[in-house]
Amino acid sequence: MSIPIQLSKSSREPIYHQIEQQVKALIASGQILAGTPLPSIRMLSKDLGVSVITTRRAYQNLESDGFIQTIQGKGTFVSTLDQSVKDATKEKDVLSAFEEAISLALQYDYEKTQIKKLVSQLLDKK
Repeated sequence: MSIPIQLSKSSREPIYHQIEQQVKALIASGQILAGTPLPSIRMLSKDLGVSVITTRRAYQNLESDGFIQTIQGKGTFVSTLDQSVKDATKEKDVLSAFEEAISLALQYDYEKTQIKKLVSQLLDKK
């Protein structure tokens, strides 16, 4: 199975964290269901063009957070998560993105009303 992950080599965010966050988002949003087998560390590393160590770190973090589980000799699978965990993950990630965007806007000396107007414009496009 291949997972739709887009990496940015120019991002300040470490590659392992990009992998981790995108897999979490796919699981929390229901795009990858509980019990779904994930690619092996080696296969995903090859597909993404990154080192095995990078992918292993992402998988280890995902496993310690309860999003995936590895069964010796069988592979790595998406864990069954409570809806509350999925909801909390989605909210945390969306709020984090908003915080970054608002911080950037404030650095450019935007007023709160201008920021609200920009957000409103973006929502109207969707």
